[in-house]
Amino acid sequence: MNQLRLGYLYGIGAYLLWGFLPLYFKLLRPAGPVEILAHRVVWSVALVALLLAAARNIGFLRALARRPRALAGIAAAAVLIGINWGTYIYGVTSDRVVETALGYFINPLVVVLLGVFVLHERLRPGQWAAMGVGLAAVVVLTVDYGRLPYLALTLAFSFAGYGLAKKQLGLPATEGLFVESAVLALPALAYLGWLAQRGDATFGHVSAAHTVLLVLAGAATAIPLLLFAGAANRLPLTGLGMIQYLAPVLQLGCGVLIFHEPMPPARLAGFALVWLALIVFTVDAVRHTRRTRAAARRAPVPVPAAR
Repeated sequence: MNQLRLGYLYGIGAYLLWGFLPLYFKLLRPAGPVEILAHRVVWSVALVALLLAAARNIGFLRALARRPRALAGIAAAAVLIGINWGTYIYGVTSDRVVETALGYFINPLVVVLLGVFVLHERLRPGQWAAMGVGLAAVVVLTVDYGRLPYLALTLAFSFAGYGLAKKQLGLPATEGLFVESAVLALPALAYLGWLAQRGDATFGHVSAAHTVLLVLAGAATAIPLLLFAGAANRLPLTGLGMIQYLAPVLQLGCGVLIFHEPMPPARLAGFALVWLALIVFTVDAVRHTRRTRAAARRAPVPVPAAR
């Protein structure tokens, strides 16, 4: 199997797992969102530590300890992904899966927005058009909900900020996930200890199956991220961008078709505007990539100077 096909398999696997994650989190009731988040952090640290130990790759921590700016960046990334995970779990367990799907639909537009305001990038006309349609979608959905879709916006901005932090850090997926989860592990363990002391912990008190599912929250966190890293290393950005919408489509399907969340006409119109913005954004990205490649092919090859 060639590397490109393997990359697509990894990418589709990652987005399929993320797309059906609401079904998994629903099974963790009656655990609350913060308890689920704490178990997700603790068990993902344990799993990734085992993977690093098996690969004999723990030594990177010594080099990382000598880079205080990198450690500060990892702490910021950990806070952002913690906010993202917690918000997503809260949205699923409070029967707002449709709104969480909206957050990941608008995430690519927020990434572009951060590129403008943080990295001072210039937008192409197609990107401006996509941003305008996306803003109109948020207005329509705000009117429909009677409030800002704050869950969706929190998910979109936290994940976009996390992606920006990860891009600047440049850590491999496994090492990055381990250190980020380790930053969150101490408060997570403290919270679980506090819950147990109060007698409010569900871990070990509901059923054996429920306990096993809480432990497997670490695998549900780590496996899609590792698959995504394998895809990102093998696929062009356009290929990765085309399949990134698989997860929110599946999440939306779970919310409407399985959990029977409402989708009134005004909300559907808001989603339709989001999809239109994504179509404009994707078409512009594909055209820009093709033009860049064509220009690179036409560029003259430098002739080495004669001695």
